[in-house]
Order: sequence, then C-alpha cells, then structure tokens
Amino acid sequence: MADTGAIGKDTIILTQGLAPAGSARYAPALGPSPPAAAARAGLSRNPAAMEREPSAAEVPAFAVKDCTLIAIATGLKAWTLGELMSGIQRAPADSLYYHFWGTLLQASFEEREYNNEFAAWVRYALHEHALAERLAAIDPTGYDELEAMRDELLEILDAGLQAAEHLAWLRSTEPFEFLRHQIVVFDTERRVAHPDAMAELVPTLSASSIFYHFIDARRRNSNHRDDFRAWLDGVPGDHADACGRLAGIDPWFGQLTELRGAIAAAFAGNDDTLQ
Repeated sequence: MADTGAIGKDTIILTQGLAPAGSARYAPALGPSPPAAAARAGLSRNPAAMEREPSAAEVPAFAVKDCTLIAIATGLKAWTLGELMSGIQRAPADSLYYHFWGTLLQASFEEREYNNEFAAWVRYALHEHALAERLAAIDPTGYDELEAMRDELLEILDAGLQAAEHLAWLRSTEPFEFLRHQIVVFDTERRVAHPDAMAELVPTLSASSIFYHFIDARRRNSNHRDDFRAWLDGVPGDHADACGRLAGIDPWFGQLTELRGAIAAAFAGNDDTLQ
C-alpha cells in the first residue's frame, strides 16, 4: 500500500470505519461510489484483496483515508495584541497549524474573508483592518517549518505595535483562545490501483479526505509533498505531467471543494487548477 508519511503524536489512527457523518463542525463525507462504478474505476473496497505483496508488474494501491480535526483548549487567551504575541510565543506549534488550517474543516455557508484566525480576530475583535490585512497575507505553504511562520507572525505584530502606539492599549471585545488539535484518521477501506482511476475517484472524496491527503500530508511527508504525488512517485511509468499539475495547485487560496475539483482536473489531464 502507498506510504502516507510519518504520523505525528497529534494523530490517532483508526484502521477501519468512516468519519462520522453530519458533524456540525466538519464537512460530512460524501457517499461511497456504487460497486459497479467502483469496479469500472479500478477501486476496491476490500482491503484484504490488496494485502498480497505486489509483483514488479503491479502498482501500489492508494489507500483512501478520511479524518476529523479535534480542537483542544490550551488554556492560553489574549485580550490585547501584547497578550496575543505572548500567546503565539508560548503556544505549541500544532496550535499555529490549527489556527491557519483548521478553518478549512469548519462548516461555513460563507466564503472566508480571512484565511487565518489571527487575522480574523484582529479585524473583528480589535477592529484593526490594516494590521489584519498584513496578517492575512501570510501564506503558510511558504514555510517548511512552523517555527519560521511563528517568527513572521511576531514580526508583523511587533511592527504594528511600533507603528501605532494606541494598539498597545487596545482591548478586544472578545478573547482570542489558543487551541491545538488532534487529528483522528479513518481508513475508508477504499483503494485505487492505477492513476487512470484517480480522475473518477477524487470527485467522490469528502472534503476532509482532501484535507488529509492534500494539505495535512505536507506536514507528515518528509519532502512536504501531498499524498497524491508521493504515491505517484512509486507508481511505474511517467507521471511528471500529473505531478506538475498537482504541484501547481495552491492549497491555501481556495475551499476544499475547489481543491477537490482542481485535483480531479489534474489527474484528468486538464490545466484547470487553483494557482
């Protein structure tokens, strides 16, 4: 089976079962493909059939996973920018990850105005539009390590405090609560045996499955690649074009449903990607 990368201490693996549907906080999983359609796509819902050691002529199976992100309180709160800086300095790295990426899995009927919760809090709790825009400009995909992103957050906040003295005394209407996360991973028991089947598989995946394989994978995999490209690396044949199209998808500026469509297009050979 395809390697899904190193598992961190903030991850719980459940070997069987689907993520609970209808969660108020997370996007529900889409229904499974009908058996006939799955057979045509080269999919298998029987993991036992994939347990044998593949021969040189076989390709490794892609194991479809799903996930739920559980928010856990850290006890850290901030009412002012100074307290926010202190909290960012003290918060665990997975708290920064949650406040940047966790919003993608939160149920929302409106498009996000700010991609990270630090920017949203500065805008709506402190009513500081300019500083919020500077925080919103941070793209977490540009940092190989979360510590570098932590430093960038602190630099922007410190520059804001230096530029406007009144910000040091400004108190928010509600606190920023630092949360960390634990990711619970479910094996959907779905397998795909060949890249040609991916274009049909991907549109059937839940938003949380896209999050796990395309976003969280960059944290898990040593080369910071998504699971799709990591899998293609081990599949015989030339998959440079598909990998190139997948690499061109920007995971930060777009909803998970948009990412799903772009990934499907990448496997179908189309250039309709988020850039």
